[in-house]
Amino acid sequence: MDSKTNHRHLTTAHSSGETEAGADLQREAAVIASARRTLTQPGDYLVFTDGDQLRIVALAGDWTRIGRSTAADVRFDDSTVSRRHALITREPDGLKLLDDRSLNGVFVEGERVDRHPLNDGDSFVIGRYRLNFVSVTVAAVDTGALPPGSLRV
Repeated sequence: MDSKTNHRHLTTAHSSGETEAGADLQREAAVIASARRTLTQPGDYLVFTDGDQLRIVALAGDWTRIGRSTAADVRFDDSTVSRRHALITREPDGLKLLDDRSLNGVFVEGERVDRHPLNDGDSFVIGRYRLNFVSVTVAAVDTGALPPGSLRV
């Protein structure tokens, strides 16, 4: 294969990767937008897809356990997730994402983190799952139930 052919092949592969990354960002934005449309109460939420199902988890307590263990508040039955993978803690200055000594780590913007302050719109990866943090601040909302399919933890 000459250098011109090889260069074209590399350029094509690179473009394909960029297309996949762009599609992933569009899917993630669609997931977050869909969740925001259903959220009618102020609060902090985790939003993610599990298969073809949108899941919204209200972060109502002082801490939320994420992992493979049956004791986890947000449970993923997947070998890429440690039994005790991560914690989200409520601290005086806001919510923090903590790696709970997981094998595969917690990643924010492609970087492995031990501790990360959560801000509205942040996304992070645990195993093969991408989770999004959504914080809803609304002055006046109905006092109805949590969004359909959500889980109070």
